Amino acid sequence: MPTRSEQFAGVSTAIITPFRNGQVDIETLQQQVQFQIDAGVTCVCPVGTTGESPTLSHAEHERVIAAAVEAAAGRIKVMPGTGSNSTEEALRLTRWAAKRGADAALVVGPYYNKPTQEGFYQHYKALAEAVDIPICIYNIPGRTGKNIEPETIIRLAELPNITMVKEATGSMDQASQILANTDLTVLSGDDSLTLPLLAIGGRGVISVVANIVPQDMIAMIAAFEAGNIEEARRWHYKLFPLCRDMLGLATNPIPIKAAMKLLGRDTGELRMPLVPLAANEEAKLRKTLSTYGLL
Repeated sequence: MPTRSEQFAGVSTAIITPFRNGQVDIETLQQQVQFQIDAGVTCVCPVGTTGESPTLSHAEHERVIAAAVEAAAGRIKVMPGTGSNSTEEALRLTRWAAKRGADAALVVGPYYNKPTQEGFYQHYKALAEAVDIPICIYNIPGRTGKNIEPETIIRLAELPNITMVKEATGSMDQASQILANTDLTVLSGDDSLTLPLLAIGGRGVISVVANIVPQDMIAMIAAFEAGNIEEARRWHYKLFPLCRDMLGLATNPIPIKAAMKLLGRDTGELRMPLVPLAANEEAKLRKTLSTYGLL
């Protein structure tokens, strides 16, 4: 049975925000969008967790969205992060993204202030009623401090504009409950859980590792879709050490930025309070990249 936002099935890349001397590097950002287009991804997701949205000013946040939409030029979809722990702020950003040509909005659960389940419901309802573009609920309790319970997501699915979930709880039970009771398009928020999620009805991934190996992520999903489970599993095991290091060596996006620097694709610059990998962590990452065949 087709899900609600099948046009977002496959690989979406949670792209980094490149910095140079403390400033957002728009030229490199647009080159990275082009890199994703050439690889054949479905969508890019700027200004999410990987895009260091917490340390961007509002003006920078908007500039990155506009630059990504411009670089994509309708050739792939753009689903920027427009969430906030303030409903008013999330409304403003989501409206702005819709007006600037974004194809959907990736909206993280309000963080830090820990709303009740009714609060989550009212937050997303306000956004869904304010814009015409599809909304993807981004549920990442490890970052936000609170889970959006499956019952709340099932209730939100009654709103036609809520069409997707970026599932980053790490719980297959939660994902199964959502998939069994809604026609929402569920996308993996953890690279290493993409294949298990596909097996229960997930439709793709919003991927960190696709910043460097988008074709391999695409190949894994294509193999699964073609019914070639053995090949999909082979890709899963090949990608696994890379996926593990990107989220395990340090907080995302520290490792992916380090990897892109090692591969000559970015300065590797981060915004404080994020700091670069320690020497021993970088050595581990270098080894993983070499073993993978990237270095």
